[in-house]
Amino acid sequence: QEQVVESGGGLVEAGGSLRLSCVASPRSLSIADMAWSRQAPGKGREFVARINWISGSTNYADDVKGRFTISKDNAKNTVFLDMKSLKPKDATIYYCNARPLFGRGIWGQGTQVTVSS
Repeated sequence: QEQVVESGGGLVEAGGSLRLSCVASPRSLSIADMAWSRQAPGKGREFVARINWISGSTNYADDVKGRFTISKDNAKNTVFLDMKSLKPKDATIYYCNARPLFGRGIWGQGTQVTVSS
């Protein structure tokens, strides 16, 4: 069964850092790219960052440029989101998406990030 599982969320003080991880399975899954999005209560899902699985090229939402970094470990089908200089407005649920070469994207269950001011 194809799935992605996020981890690494938690509580951090404003200005602090946090690393999120996301593992896609099965290991044989042919991935085109993986991305992070976030969704606050009552709001739509918002794109955060994406990384191309082959080229490694990345793109970011304007709001996180310079503060967040997306990276990957192809051997482990894992994508990371390193977040620094966190702000209270960054606090929400973060979702990982794996887009296969064929078929629909696969969403995880999300991981909660809380930023105290």
